[in-house]
Amino acid sequence: MYTTYLRRELAGRKKQTIIVATGLAVAIALVMIVTSLTAGVRDAQAQALESVYGVGTDLTVSGSAAEPGQGGTAFDFGEDAGQTGDDGTTQLEQSRLMTEPFRSTLDAAAVETVTSTDGVASATGALSLTNMTFSGELPEPPSDAADDTMTQGQPPQQSEGGGGGGFGGGSFDLDSFTVLGLEPGVEGIGPVSAAEVTDGRALDADDAGQDVAVLDATYASSEELSVGDAIEIGGTGFDIVGIVASTSAEADTAADVYIPLDVAQELSGAGDVVSTVYVQAESSDDVSSVQAALQDELPGATVSSPSDLAASVSGSLSSASSLITDLGTWLSLIVLAVALALAVLFTISGVSRRTREFGTLKALGWSNGRVVGQVAGESVIQGLIGGTVGVALGLAGIAVVNLVAPTVSSASTAPSTNGPGVVGGTGGPGGGGFAEMASAAASDIVLQAPVTLWVILAAVGIAILGGLLAGAVGGWRAALLSPAEALRSVG
Repeated sequence: MYTTYLRRELAGRKKQTIIVATGLAVAIALVMIVTSLTAGVRDAQAQALESVYGVGTDLTVSGSAAEPGQGGTAFDFGEDAGQTGDDGTTQLEQSRLMTEPFRSTLDAAAVETVTSTDGVASATGALSLTNMTFSGELPEPPSDAADDTMTQGQPPQQSEGGGGGGFGGGSFDLDSFTVLGLEPGVEGIGPVSAAEVTDGRALDADDAGQDVAVLDATYASSEELSVGDAIEIGGTGFDIVGIVASTSAEADTAADVYIPLDVAQELSGAGDVVSTVYVQAESSDDVSSVQAALQDELPGATVSSPSDLAASVSGSLSSASSLITDLGTWLSLIVLAVALALAVLFTISGVSRRTREFGTLKALGWSNGRVVGQVAGESVIQGLIGGTVGVALGLAGIAVVNLVAPTVSSASTAPSTNGPGVVGGTGGPGGGGFAEMASAAASDIVLQAPVTLWVILAAVGIAILGGLLAGAVGGWRAALLSPAEALRSVG
């Protein structure tokens, strides 16, 4: 009898059912879409930072920013530099292997200091370098001033437009690639732990002091280099023993070329220093305390964690996250509140119009609980109808988002450590810690809105909750009616 009466009452109040169900459906659909988009942006952020989170590193310790005016690129050409032809034109070429111009290095002893710190499981050092090659053709200098310029260790002024320039009819090129000196044989921590060997081998312990190199696959392909070939670094020939590629399809490895750390220190003339110390904590729960301890041990250094990097991600990815979190969430809550309020108001209004009906039912012996159950049942059914329609609308909206597949960009606010004039390099800055590695992770990411079972269940739960709320309020109002007063009010 209960279900029969329930079905008859709903069929007789189609307008109210449609309005209440529609309001809940729109609210539920919006909540589903916003929730899925929020999850999609979160996944996109994780994808953008995958190359950093995947390096087996919990913390990085890097040198502080250099003082203004330090660094820069200097090429030392003596009076007899280059080869001069019969027409007086001089061919010049020189390679330099330099540390990051805008970040100071750390004494190699910092690796031991980090390793001995409580909570540190392991640590390894790396030296981030840039190999720059100046090559050009200069005409016979028109005066002694040109000779003075060259002997002071600076190349001629590069013209606008990138790699080449003119000087009285001459031209020159400035090419570069990133080099990372690593402790050979160290695995499981540092940039190369996020890479896999695709050809040849990785650097091993026996490579210490040897002129051998491992190349990033993208860089090797662009330069048409392979295992067994040679590459010139800082004016010295290196044998290519391996090719590595990032395990993430969305990011390159940390540098273009990897060489033994001791060779990098000697060839660059930097001495016994490192750019970055990669740190692995004994437990993920200890990262914050280890970070504080390292900052105390090395006050002049910068200690960074993945959470610091995540906070630096900007661009449209961050804008999308802020928009969805702020505007989307509040809009969903407002629409949901309005829908619930409408459901309650329409239920109360319906109870008011059914005063005679409920008075008659109570006169026939219906208890207050049965009256409340009747109104609540009608409201729950209306909520379930709205929930079903809302889930369908929400899934349709999510499908549209995934079909459109909007592209967002992720970019780090951290300043580039490559410095002026550094051209090329498919890899990232390599040795400057999490903040600089974010620059390597910058990319365009397709935003997807994933659908999870809990989102659908939550949507249905909201619908049922809305129906129960409206039914409870309306049923309580109906239960307060006195049969005599109800019948007299419509008599």
